Amino acid sequence: MEPRNFDGEADRPRSAGAKQTGRVLVVGPYLRARAGSADAQSENHVQRDAEARLDEATGLARAIDLVIADAIIAPISQIRPATYIGKGKVEEIAALAKSLDVELVVMDCALAPIQQRNLEKELHAKVLDRTGLILEIFGRRAKTKEGALQVELAHLNYQRSRLVRSWTHLERQRGGFGFMGGPGETQIEADRRLIQERITKLESELKKVQATRRLHRAGRQRVPYRVVALVGYTNAGKSTLFNRLTRADVQAADMLFATLDPTLRALNLPHGGKAMLSDTVGFISNLPTQLVAAFRATLEEVLEADVILHVRDISHEDAEAQQSDVDAVLRQLGINPDDSGRIIEVWNKIDRYDAEQREELLNIAARRPEDHPAMLVSAVSGEGIDALLAAIEERLAAKRTTLDLSIDAADGAGISWLHRNSEVLAKELHDGRFDMTVRVDETKRDIVVNRFDAVPRLSA
Repeated sequence: MEPRNFDGEADRPRSAGAKQTGRVLVVGPYLRARAGSADAQSENHVQRDAEARLDEATGLARAIDLVIADAIIAPISQIRPATYIGKGKVEEIAALAKSLDVELVVMDCALAPIQQRNLEKELHAKVLDRTGLILEIFGRRAKTKEGALQVELAHLNYQRSRLVRSWTHLERQRGGFGFMGGPGETQIEADRRLIQERITKLESELKKVQATRRLHRAGRQRVPYRVVALVGYTNAGKSTLFNRLTRADVQAADMLFATLDPTLRALNLPHGGKAMLSDTVGFISNLPTQLVAAFRATLEEVLEADVILHVRDISHEDAEAQQSDVDAVLRQLGINPDDSGRIIEVWNKIDRYDAEQREELLNIAARRPEDHPAMLVSAVSGEGIDALLAAIEERLAAKRTTLDLSIDAADGAGISWLHRNSEVLAKELHDGRFDMTVRVDETKRDIVVNRFDAVPRLSA
């Protein structure tokens, strides 16, 4: 559906046609960028195209099977405290909503509770903002117990601020006994108390989840498996790439937030080594802070990862803006997106380009600084996967030390320990002793050196 612009001379609303139920009007109330503004002058700010933003909002709505009656852009010069948009825009949208017989208006912005309530009164329809819409998607997609707990926690924190006196049942309850009792607590206060009790319980359960994850992580650290995490904008192709790299069968679909629950699988590296690959929830512009906080237990896999693959849909028209959004979330998590020793940028979906366009992309990638390379891949066709695996192996090896040692062949316990706690690169038997080359993590380097009289291998 082509978005239309509600700015002064608006197009005439299209005919509603036959009445349907569950129809939705998507509105993009985007601020006009003013010349000389702080945002316009910011070096790190990437201006997102309004039509691309609206297209993403309609994609979010379709992700929960809403029927889009229309999608419009409503440019605003400033945010109004009462209704977010100006009175004239409210009247125009109300008329359009009535003509289209919509039951829900999705506002692609973050609304304050009072703004949401006022808009519902003026538009005579249910109003859902961007945060609420994303929470609805997450609520439908969470499959595991952990995912459901995190979504419910985020939703309750969001809902707690929405308890305004909009409904008749939120009236004052009687307190005490008979007619002499005091006024008691209001229904709003009772609802807030119940929500807070549920939030406290959920936070307690999530702490147990975090403790379990720490145990699993400690177990992986005892075995010399390093962790590689996939991050990226939603629908960048992370799950398809995950399946390609691990030969797994994780759900992958051309939709926003197709994958929500975290997944870990073994990743076989080119020279026989192994790592653990983690697929995480996709990021999005204006990701609700409630979700970042609630999904921190899941995102700990990213925090602890040795290598992070930032997967980008390089074919998307808003690829640069999406990169900025992912970088912003990484900073929220305390990760430096410019850490070239840890982050590899993966330009996915190059299969959508013809030969000439791919050559141009390769030239752009070649001009990047050596410490900030870009790996061009197609998770669908497999193009570039071997080079990506080699790059991952190289980054992991850079964080480890290669040692040479000789061990008595009769020392079965020592040989077994080395196999469990290091990556054995070579092993040859000479005169009753094994000459071994192993690669170890920094935390085990001194143990191997002292116990087996190992010496660091000299660089070629």
